Amino acid sequence: MANRRCLHTLTRHASSLLFTNHSLQSLTSSPLLPKPPLKTFTSKSLHIFTDIGPIRCPQWSQPRHFSSSHQISDDEEEEEEEEEEEEEEEGESSDYEDVSVSSGGGAKREYTAEEKEAEAAAIGYKVVGPLHKNDRVFKPYEPVYAVVQIGSHQFKVSNRDCIFTERLKFCEVNDKLVLNKVLLLGSSSQTIVGRPMVPDASVHAVVEEHALDAKVIIFKKKRRKNYRRTKGHRQELTKLRITDIQGLEKPENAVAEKPSKADKRLEKVAVPS
Repeated sequence: MANRRCLHTLTRHASSLLFTNHSLQSLTSSPLLPKPPLKTFTSKSLHIFTDIGPIRCPQWSQPRHFSSSHQISDDEEEEEEEEEEEEEEEGESSDYEDVSVSSGGGAKREYTAEEKEAEAAAIGYKVVGPLHKNDRVFKPYEPVYAVVQIGSHQFKVSNRDCIFTERLKFCEVNDKLVLNKVLLLGSSSQTIVGRPMVPDASVHAVVEEHALDAKVIIFKKKRRKNYRRTKGHRQELTKLRITDIQGLEKPENAVAEKPSKADKRLEKVAVPS
């Protein structure tokens, strides 16, 4: 309704201005003349309309406020700003996704053998090869432990232990690995602390499984802003089985023999009365 009223008032004022202008009145009141050629008529009409000076209306000198227009409150301005910020964030995220898809998109990056070894060594492991049926990598338990670093995490491991790490590249299930970053070695008789690594020390392991961790819910909320976001994440993990620890003299499991009853009798000494 407000738009209709505005258009109606504008048309009324425009019609009044057209009729009050003398040049336009002379055009309308002049008698009908024979039609000149099209070129001369267009040139004259252009000349007439260009001679018309600026039209001013004293009634519209002051600003008017219609019933539909209203002042925007501070809360509405804040809401509009927040909506604009959310739209910008969504646009940035979509741009980032487009860039990642275009950069990594259809074809995966192909690594050379040297690049694979260098990246695996930076994380802290080396791929030896697949595990065969004739390989007897699983050895009996030994009272030796080690502290190993894989990526940004450290693990205390011993023989036959099982650990979960972040997903390791360039290795598949049943591959043999050598963990090179050994920070500490220990046994019942000695302990070797590295500075920061222990030289000539290594831990052997086998890849058992690539799995996903339990789902973690990420929930974000801004009160009084009608902003709620819920996301889920499952971390990719690699399961390793420790098979051997090298670089330390392993103590022998010597079983102490129990003394027999005859020896105990000989040890007894008669007490004088």
